[in-house]
Parts: sequence; structure tokens; C-alpha cells
Amino acid sequence: MLTFAEPWFALLLPLPALVWWLVPAYAESRRGVRVPFFTLLVSATGLQPREGVVTRQRGFWRTTSLVLCWLLALLALMRPQWLEPPIHRERPARDLLLLVDLSGSMDTKDFTDASGAKVDRLTAAKQVLDDFLAKRQGDRVGVVVFGNAAFALVPFTTDLKLARALLQEMQVGMAGPRTVLGDAIGLGINLFARSTAPAKTMIALTDGNDTASSVPPAEAARIAHDKGIVIHTVAIGDPAAAGEEKLDEAALKDIATVTGGGFYRALDRTELAGIYTRLDQVEARKVDTVTYQPRTDLYWVPLLAMIVVALSAQALMVVRWPRLNRIPKVAS
Repeated sequence: MLTFAEPWFALLLPLPALVWWLVPAYAESRRGVRVPFFTLLVSATGLQPREGVVTRQRGFWRTTSLVLCWLLALLALMRPQWLEPPIHRERPARDLLLLVDLSGSMDTKDFTDASGAKVDRLTAAKQVLDDFLAKRQGDRVGVVVFGNAAFALVPFTTDLKLARALLQEMQVGMAGPRTVLGDAIGLGINLFARSTAPAKTMIALTDGNDTASSVPPAEAARIAHDKGIVIHTVAIGDPAAAGEEKLDEAALKDIATVTGGGFYRALDRTELAGIYTRLDQVEARKVDTVTYQPRTDLYWVPLLAMIVVALSAQALMVVRWPRLNRIPKVAS
């Protein structure tokens, strides 16, 4: 589609007519010579005599070329552009960070897989998380694992295949046997520091209470809330357990409440899968659609046409000038 970037230049279209109407014609004074063949002399020179001055008259082709050059110059100033069909591109509007507990208690085999076989908690969690990530097309996803310390396993990426592959490589105890949920949230906050996504979400999965964090989980949750981060907590395992394997449900509920997230309890794989199905609905995929319409400038076309018209008119004047000034031979 043809459009103009500066269409207001069209307002200058009547400018030459206004100048011709309001501004007096250029007059050139010359000394007069009385001759008996004045009329023939005037017609030969192409001048129009007036009192005290003479004004040169433009021919048809010269006037036409000037009008065309003016129109083409205005057309070039209006910057004609050819608009291509719009190109739509989607970019992630949400950054999603998974916090996965890899403490020793995640090796407890009290879950069942899809076939009904007994598996440990981490295996069941990986299966459910893999299905969850498969539905997150359009989000940037990261993974943080924690035990004695917190580590970024997968930095934020839109490559979900990579995230799912690294998720399957997680092993119980690879980050240490203890649980530092507060430090994991703190690391997540640091990872979100460079995020420009309007929506920021953490999902923390743990089966024990915080035992060794430098920053208490409640304090980390308040900082996350101040940064606009929502944390959903998923408690996995036996709430009746004791010691380090005991679930601190009160702390997990407090984290979720402070940040505006939800608290969920999973006692088996089916319930865990249902939790992530609900989370997938609560944290629906958000995508910003960016529309870009390529433009091709065509100002050079009228500009080139103006140059051609001007040169052609000048060439015509050069060709016609000797013929107009040729003195006819007189028969003897």
C-alpha cells in the first residue's frame, strides 16, 4: 500500500500560483532603440515590451517542465513509502522460575508414576514438571535447585527443550542434603533483577523445612513482594514427618500469602499433577504481540523523475535555440 510520511507538504502546492499572482514579474531595464521594424524585432526575440522595461515570456514546454518539476519536488518531500504486509512477532510477557528442592528426603519412595510403580518424590516431580513446562510455550523459564545452597540450573530461556532436558538431569543430593528455601528465593530475586517481563512468578517445590538459609524465607518473601514477584509454594511429602524432613506448612503458607501466590499440598503424584494443572490455569501464558510493518522509501522515484524532466527541458532549449536565432537568407 502506498502512503506518505510527510503529507502536509501537499499544502505547498499552490505556492507558485500565489507568487505569480502576488509578486510582480521580474523586470529588466534596457536602453531603447528606435527602429522602424520594432514589431518584427520583438517577435524574433520573444520579448514583450512595456513602458521602460521588457519581460521575457516562457514558452509552453518551459512552463510545463517547471510545473512538473514543482509537482515532483513536492512529491519527493512528501516521502512516498510502500507499506509491506504487517509482520507479527510474539515475545514472552512472563518470566517463570521453578525452585526445586533436591535435599536427601526427596529420595523417599512414597509416590507412584503413571504406570503405578513406586518412585521417589523427585522422579514424580520431574515427570509432572516436564508436562508443566511443555505447556509454557511463550514464557521464559528458569530453574533453581537448592539443598545446602541454591544454584541456578537453568537461566531464564525460551528454549523449553533445553530446560526440560536439564530438568531430567537433576539428582537427589546434588546440591546437598539440607534445605535452604530462603536462599533459593533470594537467588531467584537476583535472577529477576534483569528481567523486563511485566509478570514475574516463582513456583517453589519442597518437602522439608528451612534449616540453613542465610535469609529467612519470610524475609525473602517480603523482598520478593516488593519486587513484584509472585511465589506459589508446593509442599510435597508427609506432613507428619519429624526433624529436617518435617514440612513447615505454616512458613510455606506465609510465603504464598505475602507475595499473593497460592499454597498447595501434594501427597501423591496425581495430586501433584493436579496442582500444576491449576497453576497452569492461574499463571496463564502471557504473550506480548509486537507488530512491525516494513516501509520502503520511494522518494527517490519522483526525485529522479524531476531531474530527468529538468535535463530534458534544458536539452530541448539547447536544440531549439540555434534554430530560433537562425537568420534567414535573403535572395539576391
